[in-house]
Formats: sequence, C-alpha cells, structure tokens
Amino acid sequence: MQLFYTPDINADDYCLNETESKHAVRVLRLNVGDSIQLIDGKGNFYEARITDAHPKKCQVHVIKKVCEFGKRNNYLHLAVAPTKNIDRFEWFLEKATEIGIDEITPILCEHSERKVVKHERLEKVIVSAMKQSLKAYLPKLNHLTPINDLINSSSESKKFIAHCYELDKRILKNELESGDSNLILIGPEGDFSENEVTLAIDKQFIPISLGESRLRTETAAVVACHTVNLLKS
Repeated sequence: MQLFYTPDINADDYCLNETESKHAVRVLRLNVGDSIQLIDGKGNFYEARITDAHPKKCQVHVIKKVCEFGKRNNYLHLAVAPTKNIDRFEWFLEKATEIGIDEITPILCEHSERKVVKHERLEKVIVSAMKQSLKAYLPKLNHLTPINDLINSSSESKKFIAHCYELDKRILKNELESGDSNLILIGPEGDFSENEVTLAIDKQFIPISLGESRLRTETAAVVACHTVNLLKS
C-alpha cells in the first residue's frame, strides 16, 4: 500500500506536494494509472489513481473516499514531560501514534530536564508514524505548556496523573470506560513535584498506577496509551 499525506485535499482531482510527488515518482517509480492511497489527517481515507506522474507536481484522481477510517471509541490526550534525551521522546511520539492517540501536549514541570523542544521536528515524527501505521487521523500536537497551566485549563471528562509517590492510587485500566475523553499526565525523569501532584488532585485528577515497576517517562506514556486503546466499543 502506497500511502500519502494530503492535508489540504478538497476535490477529486488533486496535486501532491513536491515532497510527496518526488517520493511517488522518483523513489517508488509509480506511473500513470498506478493506484495510491491518501490520508488527510482528519479521518478521511482515499483510493486514487495517478493521472500525471510529474516528479514535482504529481496529479491524482480520487475514485473512493472512506470517512472516519479507523475511528477510535474514546478520546485520548497524553501530557508528557519531554525527556532529556529527545530521541526517547520522539520514540514515544512514534509509538503512541502507531497505537492510537488524539492529542499530545509536551509539559514543562518543576523537575523537567528538557525545557525546549522543536515543534516542527516533532510534527514530522508524528506524520511519518501516522503514514507508516496506516492511520487516517493525525494526532494534535500542542506546544510546550507549563504543567500548572494545563492542569487549570483541562476539560476532559476523565483526568489522571501518574506519579511515584506513596499515596493512594488507582489502577488505570479499572478507571476507563468506552466513550470517555481522557487526559493522562506523565511526569519527567525526576517525577512531578509534590506541589504539582497536590494541585492536580485538587483539580479532580485521579492519581493512578501503571503497574508495579518503575517506568521511564516514555515507557509509562506508551503503557498508558496502550491501556486506553484496549477499550472496546
């Protein structure tokens, strides 16, 4: 399956951008009449055929459109502190996109070791993972946000905070229901501060455990993502 990202498609006849055109014609050596698949990141999946195999402006014609392709039965928003080694955070973005996620917010915490991220680079990682895993929805990537701002502005129906303190915590999988809108906070390598945990609980966040092992930030985030995706409609 040859999958191409076409975020601005709005008609049956469409011109791939220069990057996608080059990949189709020069790299994959596709030609007029060949079938390709398109996704717009908004849930639409298209079957199309090449009508002009130009290496910079490849023209295609849509022959079939499927709406809400692979739509999930809940909404998942993960807010995760970027790791000091950015490769590990990019690994999380890739795997979460492959598994299924709707929104991602990098968060800045008291114990954060990384306080700057390159938004455009992270977007590219997500787009690539979306195409590789045959997803039709592009997860929303927010800009780096102070944790307190996110806690105070969150509106999801279910809100959770995963931390390592010896407090009463629930098991995430036991708190989930199909159709919910979920926000899960995952802290930095040094965990959330006590003040951050207290603020979250005051704002109706449920303290959760992801298991008996102490997990790295990116591992915890992937475990949380997978747990939510185990829900069935």
